[in-house]
Amino acid sequence: MQLFINLLLILTFSFPALATEATNATDITASGFAIHGEPKYSADFAHLDYVNPDAPKGGNLKLHSVGTFDSLNRYIVKGVPAEGLPLMNESLMEQSYDEPFSMYGLIAESMTIPEDRSWALFTLRSEAKWHDGVPITPEDVKWTFETLIEKGKPFFKAYYGNVKHVEIPAPNQVKFIFDIANNRELPLIIGQMPIFPKHYWTQEGRDFSATTLTPPLGSGPYEISNIKAGSSITYQRNEKWWGKDLPINKGRYNFDQITYQYYRDQNIALEAFFADDYDIRVENTAKLWATAYKGDAIEDGRIVKETIENELPQGMQGFIYNIRRPVFQDVRVRQALSYAFDFEWSNKKFAYDSYKRSRSFFSNSDMEANGLPNDDELEILESYRGRIPDAVFTDVYNPPTSDGSGSNRANLAKAQKILDEAGYKLGDDGIRQNAEGVKLEFEFIDNNPAFERWVLPFIQNLKKIGVVATLRVVDPAQYQKRMTDFDFDMTIVSIPQSSSPGNEQREFWASEKANIPGSRNYIGIQDPVIDELIEKIIMAQTREDLVTTSKALDRVLQHGYYLIPNWHLPAWRVAYWNHIKHPQTLPDLDLAITSTWWSQP
Repeated sequence: MQLFINLLLILTFSFPALATEATNATDITASGFAIHGEPKYSADFAHLDYVNPDAPKGGNLKLHSVGTFDSLNRYIVKGVPAEGLPLMNESLMEQSYDEPFSMYGLIAESMTIPEDRSWALFTLRSEAKWHDGVPITPEDVKWTFETLIEKGKPFFKAYYGNVKHVEIPAPNQVKFIFDIANNRELPLIIGQMPIFPKHYWTQEGRDFSATTLTPPLGSGPYEISNIKAGSSITYQRNEKWWGKDLPINKGRYNFDQITYQYYRDQNIALEAFFADDYDIRVENTAKLWATAYKGDAIEDGRIVKETIENELPQGMQGFIYNIRRPVFQDVRVRQALSYAFDFEWSNKKFAYDSYKRSRSFFSNSDMEANGLPNDDELEILESYRGRIPDAVFTDVYNPPTSDGSGSNRANLAKAQKILDEAGYKLGDDGIRQNAEGVKLEFEFIDNNPAFERWVLPFIQNLKKIGVVATLRVVDPAQYQKRMTDFDFDMTIVSIPQSSSPGNEQREFWASEKANIPGSRNYIGIQDPVIDELIEKIIMAQTREDLVTTSKALDRVLQHGYYLIPNWHLPAWRVAYWNHIKHPQTLPDLDLAITSTWWSQP
């Protein structure tokens, strides 16, 4: 994730500060690339702007997680992976978090692309090495790609779907050939791919597709130093890390140790924070932020409480329907049920009015569809008239609103009217059902008890209109298994977005992903129009085209009523013990705690 990226190039890359001599006149070779225009940092930059280049090295960073883990491989469907595993891995290039989407050489010292973007050639650094001292080779890169496609999560097959094959043209080069030209983000997202050691994983007895608690070999700034299965994992900074002196890493990875401690639930984890069992807490519960962060440690400054605004696109969080279930296959039912969620009352009651209601799948970005479609959007949408809801052209989508009083009668009356029109009548048992006998009853699952106070009033409102819903809170391992198998009726899901969407949209909405276990098309959408809009987004040639097409997709998703929108907050709420410090300038797109913060001696 970290996979929330911009996907647009405007006509050509333009990098006079970074370009070097290329094999052909129209090819571009550079140590850094931006998806739009020039990258922020020139070829001779000293360090990223959002780091402290003089940050002291040392100290231990203690973090937390809720639940458990049973695997040290986060790239496969099986198992619950431990936190922090990316600290051991590196990619060909490294993304900066203070510009929309730019990549700079890491394992690769440069990338070469042709004018039509039909391939990408990476030249590897001779000094890049695994933790066992073996050089990182093009064979490692090729093996990694093929293994992720074959054995990794379905995401990788979707994300890199336009890669035709991989070649090794020279001992220090690896070339990715694409099956389509002008997929303008593809060279950059290839640069994001984590690289694994072929010589380690192909040893007898090692299976990349299986879960493991044996620390794997990596090449990054940290190695696993201690594991307590399911309860804690500790990473030790590698003093001999080959990449520590690169400008992209200056002032980064400052802690000697990083430990993730696991807790049974959020309440215990919060108590542990105030007991100084761990150092930093990013608070996602508004009520706790308003009421729980009090006491001597806050008052005397030992704990710093800080709200840090950001420009991170918020995507969409919502109560999603699994439309594979017969009960949710009628769009009118999905629309009706949304009237039972009283956001305004819940926000006031549980979150001190701190949240903003989400209404777009691209919230907090310029791709959010507002008002009626403009002329540019209509140029796209008109070609689908008759295949998409008429309301896309005539109605502005907004989720139902209330006066916040707790009396949601008007909205519940609308819900009942829609259900009546959809043929769902109240039975003698008080439950609505249609002519085929399909009853409006379903199970809501989640693995976070903190959401109960939001879900239970929703369930009570559903009961008032003849809909039976139950809530089941399951443990994280069971929840992941049920989500992997699409074994749920309704749940809460966050669908992230980047500053500029692209290939990852296939994973969220594409028909081909709807029935592949482990994909993120949790809703089960299978709509040819949405498939076509996704491809238009991926192939957008200008920023303007990308924004317009994303708005068109947003409108089609909105009027499909695939979920009940929740809320978002364009800021991070962070509390930390005062020996932990962060740079004066923080990036807009990531807190970068493990890579840019430090411990003050």
